[in-house]
Amino acid sequence: MARVLKNKKLVDTKLATNYGGWMYCNKCNENIGYLCYSTYDRLELKYKCNCGSQGSVLLDFEDSSIGKKCDDELIIIKNRLCCPKDNEPLITILDKKVHSYEMKITCKFCESIYKKVK
Repeated sequence: MARVLKNKKLVDTKLATNYGGWMYCNKCNENIGYLCYSTYDRLELKYKCNCGSQGSVLLDFEDSSIGKKCDDELIIIKNRLCCPKDNEPLITILDKKVHSYEMKITCKFCESIYKKVK
């Protein structure tokens, strides 16, 4: 069942589909990562692409939970940043394409808010 977006704010970024899939820098059109469709509840991402462009993404849904603060770190499984509680993939950031980023992502299933800065 498709989810209904509440907020969708993309700055110098485009998504392959409405709220997931491949993410691209608008300036250089490089693939910067992949957002898993069904496992996240909210995403706040700010990044600096290797081309110099500074982009951001804010996505959440009508049925998104508020989320719970969490000090746990995301785990990496096959280049995907995953929830450590259930090993579900949330997002992939292609470090070779992105100079730096800061992110908050909420797992849809455990409602934990994970933070990551590079």
